Amino acid sequence: MALRTGAQHLVDALLANGANMAFGVPGESYLAVLDALVDAGDEFRFITCRHEAGAANMAEAYGKLTGRPGICMVTRGPGATHASIGVHTAFQDSTPMILLVGQVARDMREREAFQEINYKAFFGDQAKWVAEIDDAARVPEYMARAFRVAMSGRPGPVVLALPEDMLVDTAQAPELSYIDPAKAAPHGDDLEGLKALLGEAQNPLVLLGGGGWNAQAVKDIQTFIEKNDLPVGCTFRAKDYYDNTRPHYAGDVGIGPNPVLAERVKNSDLVIAIGPRLGEMTTSGYTLFSSPVPHQRLIHIHPGAEELGRVYQPVLAINASIPAACEALKKIRVDSSAWAGEAAKAHAAFEAFTCPVEVSHGVNLSKVFSHLSEVLPKDAIITNGAGNYAAWLHRFYKHRTYRTQLAPTSGAMGYGVPAAIAAKLIEPERTVISVAGDGCFMMSVNELATAARYDARVIFIVVDNGAFGTIRMHQEREYPNRLSGTDLTNPDFKKLAESFGILGLEVLHEDDFPEALKRARRAKRPALIVVKGDVEAIAPGKTLTQVRGQ
Repeated sequence: MALRTGAQHLVDALLANGANMAFGVPGESYLAVLDALVDAGDEFRFITCRHEAGAANMAEAYGKLTGRPGICMVTRGPGATHASIGVHTAFQDSTPMILLVGQVARDMREREAFQEINYKAFFGDQAKWVAEIDDAARVPEYMARAFRVAMSGRPGPVVLALPEDMLVDTAQAPELSYIDPAKAAPHGDDLEGLKALLGEAQNPLVLLGGGGWNAQAVKDIQTFIEKNDLPVGCTFRAKDYYDNTRPHYAGDVGIGPNPVLAERVKNSDLVIAIGPRLGEMTTSGYTLFSSPVPHQRLIHIHPGAEELGRVYQPVLAINASIPAACEALKKIRVDSSAWAGEAAKAHAAFEAFTCPVEVSHGVNLSKVFSHLSEVLPKDAIITNGAGNYAAWLHRFYKHRTYRTQLAPTSGAMGYGVPAAIAAKLIEPERTVISVAGDGCFMMSVNELATAARYDARVIFIVVDNGAFGTIRMHQEREYPNRLSGTDLTNPDFKKLAESFGILGLEVLHEDDFPEALKRARRAKRPALIVVKGDVEAIAPGKTLTQVRGQ
C-alpha cells in the first residue's frame, strides 16, 4: 500500500499498464498530474499539442496503431469539449482510448463553477464509460476499470474526470498490475455451424473490419481465406486488414465502392462479416443488405454482443474477440469447388478498378497515389481525414500490411495531420505520410508546430483545390448552380510550412510528383508537398459538370 497523491497514483497506474506517452494541452485543473509526470522521467512522454482536438486525434491514432488505449489529457470545460471530436472518432472506430479531464474542485460542483461541465451527461452517448474519481485511494481501481473497459468487448473510449483537489489528496492505495482485456472465444457449436453454412454456400464472401484486430489475427484470417479460396473485402477504412495485392482481395466496401464489388455483396448467398458493425458506411447507406433480415445468409462475428443483430439479423451470430475468432477459423476447411475461380474474378475486378484514370483538370491524383503505392515501403503508414481527396487515395493506394492505414470511419475532418504526427512519434523508423485536402488540412494545421517541436518527420501531402470538395459535390448534385459556403481562401501552404522550419514543395503536374516525393523523403526534417488540384475533377471518373443536377 503506497501513500501517494491522487495524481501520483494516476501516473503509477499509467506506467504499470505500459503507457509511455500522452497527448494533451496543459491546464491548471490537472497541474498535479503534470507535476507527477516529472518524476516519471524518460519512462513517459507528454506530447504538448496546440489544440485539444489534435491531442485527442493523436491519442486515437495511438490506440489504432498499438491496440492499447491512447492517453489524452485535457483541462476542464473548453479543453474537454474540444477533445470530444477524438472521443467520438474512437467510439465510432472502436478504438481503445482514455481521456483524462481536469475537473473543478469537489466543493465547487453543481454551482456552474468556472468551466464546469457534467461529463457524464456530455460524453454519455459517445464513450463506453464516463466517471469522476472522488477519492484518491480509488484512483487505481478506476484506472484498472478504464483500461479493461477500453479494450474489452468492442473497444472504445473511456472518459475520467479528475477533480483538481482530489489530485493533491494523499491516500494509501495498492499498486496496479498490468491489465489485459477480457477475451471471448467462439463456442465449438458456433464453429460447426459456420463450417456447415460455408459448406452449403455457392457464392460466399468474407468482409473484414471493426476494432480489436492484431497482426496475428490478420495472419490467421489470411490462412482461412486462402485455404478455402474465398473472395475477401475490407470495410470502410480498414483496407490494411488484408494485403491488397494478394489474389483473393476483392476491394473495400464503403463509400462509392467498385460497382462490381457492390453487386458481388448483393448477390452472395453467404456473407461472413468478421469484426465490422455493418453500419451506414460499410453497407453503402444500408443498401447492400436488406433489413432486418438480409437476403444473403449472414454470419456475423463481433466482439461486442450488443452489435449482433443490431440492424441485420444473422443466421449465425458469434460473440468473440477477433484474435480468438481468427485463430479458430484458420483451422476450418471445406470443399470450395462450388465457388472455384470467384476469388480470382473478384481480384481481377479490383485490379481493373484501381488502374489510374485520366483527368482533364488539375493534377491527376490517381497517378499520384498509384506512384505512392509503387515506391513506398510496404509498412509505410498513410493517414487521412475526410474529403473527396480521400476517395482517390483509398481507390488507388494499395495497402500490403496491417496497421498502415489510419483514417476515421467517423468521417472526421482534421484527423490526418495529428494522426500522422502520433504515428511517427510511436514508430519513428517507419515512413509516415499524411494526406489531406485543403479544408481538412486547415482544421489541424496548427499541429505542424507539434511536428516541428518533436522532429516528427512526417511527409504531409495537401491537395489544394480551393473548396470543401465533398460538400460541393453534394451541393451541385442537389442544388445545381447555387453555390453557397463551399469556396475556400487558403494561405500559401508552401510558405506556411517553411515558417515552421518544414520543407515546402509544390506540385503543379503529376509528372513532378515523383521528384518532390524523393526530395521529401531525403529531407532530414518534416516536409509538406502541396498538390494543386482542381475542384472540377471532383472524384475518380467524375467531374462537377457531370455531377451537377444528377
